[in-house]
Amino acid sequence: MAEDTTIASAAALIAQTLRDYGCDVEAVFRKVGIDSATALRPEARLPVRQMQQLWREALEASGDPCLSIALAERMQPAALHGLGFAWLVSETLMDALERLVRYQRVISTVADFRLRQEDDEIVLVVEAVRQGGRERVEFVSLETGLAVFVRMCRLANGSDFSPARVTMRRSRPSCAARFESFYAAPVEYGAERNALYFPLSLVQKRLPNANPELARISDRVVADYLGRFERGSLSMQVRALLIDMLPRGQPDQAEVARALNMSARNLQRRLRAEGKGFRQLLDETRRELAIQYLQDTRRSIGEITYLLGFSEPSNFTRAFRRWKGISPNEFRRRR
Repeated sequence: MAEDTTIASAAALIAQTLRDYGCDVEAVFRKVGIDSATALRPEARLPVRQMQQLWREALEASGDPCLSIALAERMQPAALHGLGFAWLVSETLMDALERLVRYQRVISTVADFRLRQEDDEIVLVVEAVRQGGRERVEFVSLETGLAVFVRMCRLANGSDFSPARVTMRRSRPSCAARFESFYAAPVEYGAERNALYFPLSLVQKRLPNANPELARISDRVVADYLGRFERGSLSMQVRALLIDMLPRGQPDQAEVARALNMSARNLQRRLRAEGKGFRQLLDETRRELAIQYLQDTRRSIGEITYLLGFSEPSNFTRAFRRWKGISPNEFRRRR
């Protein structure tokens, strides 16, 4: 089984923050066996077990129980690879949060991010895969995730953005006032889950920098990255290929299999092992791209039809009605 990994930019962010605290960064990194130069490589990844050690050592070296806030304040979108840029140009915060959940393994292969709608709120749950009843990451990394995602919302929506409320599993820290100041929202400690709560109306508002074309390109970059580092995720490799192939017409399973240097039967078998099917991936990819394309009013329905590999606009319309219950034109008017 492949070792679980985390994007190395998390270590780079820790290094930058510890330097600002006046800590001996090289000594901290040597202690956990991480080469600090590795963290600066754009596509580098680090074992989760080492990153957990680094989180513990960073917390001790800084002496700051609210280290997660300091880290989030220094975070830049590039730290999330293409996902950060896709977030900024998403149509709405809901689109951005859905991207985060879809591509969460970019951040860590033990991430367990989930979106839920509870009454008139959207809840982003930020946890980690559990084994043996114990969480596999330090609480400070989960708290940093909460804070980083709020910072990304502010970068995309405006500095005055704040969630409705925040819940954390940890007990109330001595620096609780800093948490509440950063979030500009009530924070509940000793809760059942680490989560951010957003008003439904807020996450559905169009973002000022929404750009469906750049979002699609960034999605392609993210899918391609996942396909390279996570060879076990064949479905992500197929998704990346479909994004490229669709403008040339509907790709069939045999064509995709050839691009991956395997037989169609082997492709089918391996996708089934991941709980996916080729037709399912094709349908999901088309649906996501269709929504992005329709948000760009410069594109005609006819152009979108062919970008999605449909032979006729009527075929696209039937598929879109199945996905969203309305026609593409009606979807565009409502947007």
